[in-house]
Amino acid sequence: MGRLKATAVLGVAVLLAASSVSAQGSDAGSGWRAGVSFGGISTVGLTFEAFRDAQSIEVTLGTFGFRDLGVAVAGKQYFGSRAAKPYVGLGLWAIIASNDPRNGLGLIARVPLGLDWNVRGRHALGAEVGVNRALTVRRPDPDDDRPLNKRLVPLPGIYYRYTP
Repeated sequence: MGRLKATAVLGVAVLLAASSVSAQGSDAGSGWRAGVSFGGISTVGLTFEAFRDAQSIEVTLGTFGFRDLGVAVAGKQYFGSRAAKPYVGLGLWAIIASNDPRNGLGLIARVPLGLDWNVRGRHALGAEVGVNRALTVRRPDPDDDRPLNKRLVPLPGIYYRYTP
């Protein structure tokens, strides 16, 4: 329960920080970024993000142990015009895990809360806590009929992004 409380406190802090600054104007520009992430929805992942002004669409491909593959898509809203910008998003995460006799599948709703820091022009570092909730699961064991766990699961992660 302590981890959930810490996630809630971080989420409230990000939202309070976001409400105290104005959103970027329409002159922020558009483009794309690519990078690598550690933690969160995977042990290691590759991320591609297309942005326009203060909004973006992010796609992450990742794995926990190279026997699974996860794909997450999230829309994000950035706040502020400083080098460090808080953000909040909404998205889905699908994961498939290879196993005998059948593969496990999962579909998860996620709310990423984070801070993106522009370090040197084209380089950015970030920290994120994704609050996740399973929507549907197909377990690898066909005899496993346990009910779906519906609690919120916070998954912290960090990332590096490069804007070409």
